Amino acid sequence: MARYTDAVCRLCRRQGEKLFLKGTKCTTEKCPANKRAYAPGQHGESRNRRRKISNYGLQLREKQKVKRIYGVLEKQFRRYFKIASKAKGITGRVLLQLLERRLDNVIFRAGIGISRSQARQIVRHNFIFVNSKRVNIPSFLVDKDDLVQVKAKEKALNKIKDNLELSKDRAVPSWIEFKPVDFSAKVLRLPEKDDIGQTIQEQLIVELYSK
Repeated sequence: MARYTDAVCRLCRRQGEKLFLKGTKCTTEKCPANKRAYAPGQHGESRNRRRKISNYGLQLREKQKVKRIYGVLEKQFRRYFKIASKAKGITGRVLLQLLERRLDNVIFRAGIGISRSQARQIVRHNFIFVNSKRVNIPSFLVDKDDLVQVKAKEKALNKIKDNLELSKDRAVPSWIEFKPVDFSAKVLRLPEKDDIGQTIQEQLIVELYSK
C-alpha cells in the first residue's frame, strides 16, 4: 500500500501547527517544527509574509491535516468519507469515528506504539490479534467489545515495553481499556470527537467534498 515516506516534520511545518506525527519525539526541543516554525521550501523563511487564505484553502488545509494525522492518502480518505456520508448520524463525526477505529490508531492510543506510523509497523509485523485472530491490516476497523492483544517474541515485547514507558504521560482515551500486564486493549465503546484530543473542524471537510 502506498504511504508517505518523506520527512514528516515538513508536514507539521506546512500545516503551521504540530500534528505529533512522531509521537513523543515531537515534544522535545530538537523537534524541527520548534526550530523552524515556518513553512518548508524556498519561500518558507519569509516568516512575516502573510497570505489571505480563501474558504476553499481553509477546507483543503483541514482535510490535509486530518489525512496527515491518521496517515492515510487521498483515495482511502475519500472512501472513508463515502462510507460516512451513507451512514446514520452527522457525516463529519462518523468520518472521525471511522479514522479513530483503525487498528493502527488503537495500537497508538493504547501506547503500544509511540506514533501511528510505528503502530502501523507493529500491525504489519503480525504481532496483533483481534478477538484471538491475527490481523495484519492497519486499516482494520475495531468494534465495540473487541479485544486487541499483542503476541510476540521477547525481543519485540521488550521494545513495546519501552514504548509504554515513553508513552506513560499520554493518557489512554476512555473508550479503550488497556491492560499492560498482558498487553491487551478492550474497546469499551465507539469513539467520539471529544476523544481525539486535537482540534479538528470536520465540517470544513464535509463542505469540501460536498461541492
